[in-house]
Amino acid sequence: MGARPATSAVPVRPRRQCPSGHVGCVGRPASLGRGRMRGWSRLGRAQVSDAGRGPDPRMLDKVRALLAKAESTEYPEEAEALSARAQELMARYSIDHALLAAAGADARDEPLGRRLSVDNPYGAPKAVLLTVVAEANRCRAVWHRELNCSTVLGFAPDVAAVELMFTSLLLQATTAMLRAGSRTDSLGRSRTRSFRNAFLHAYAARIGERLREAVVEATSRAAAEEAGKDLLPVLAARDQAVERAVDAMFPNLTRGRARSVSNHEGWMAGRAAADLASLSGRSEVTGESRR
Repeated sequence: MGARPATSAVPVRPRRQCPSGHVGCVGRPASLGRGRMRGWSRLGRAQVSDAGRGPDPRMLDKVRALLAKAESTEYPEEAEALSARAQELMARYSIDHALLAAAGADARDEPLGRRLSVDNPYGAPKAVLLTVVAEANRCRAVWHRELNCSTVLGFAPDVAAVELMFTSLLLQATTAMLRAGSRTDSLGRSRTRSFRNAFLHAYAARIGERLREAVVEATSRAAAEEAGKDLLPVLAARDQAVERAVDAMFPNLTRGRARSVSNHEGWMAGRAAADLASLSGRSEVTGESRR
């Protein structure tokens, strides 16, 4: 049920609105005419061309180790601290990479795209989770509903961070959801599907809040440490580059609108699980206290 690179895809066109936080929701596949294939072909080439300029493998190993511990621990507080350290570590690496690129260290540094599977059941809240993880890592996610996948666009280290974090958080969410069990109403009718749908929507919403807090903290600390290096304009320029890449790839996107959920118990359980989920950071490296 985790995220994995989709093995095949076709061009799609925006059709309907989707859950809160989405850059856009894409409907049925479009025709496979040569003109419509151009955007998707550019995406495929971007994925291949990125092989030599991805993130530092040592950083990815640190993040994977943190997230693996978060997924395996029996203690929710430990999982929360480990996940928070992972997101903060990735955010700081993204900032360092941005400063190096701005100084001309990598003339090829430009946004790229990667397709990740967003499997059913509960594809909509899973797509929301991917969206909030992408936005926290300075990327954008576009959901292709009928293809069961999303396109994540951003700079190489950030896209890699999104894939790592989304895979881990989705595993943690699914584990917590299944642990919560099934639900029935007073007449014995199943409420499990609505409970789980609300659970995952709430989980995504709360995770988005926590990720934004971690990124703001990492950015503020980096701005203080990198005084005189024009960090904020550099980050703003990269955000604009990603937005231009989204516009070029998907010129007719429909932006999402929040969906309502009908199961209050599932919503509250999902938020509680998200509060206990493991997110990144520098604590393991620097010895800072857990959050």
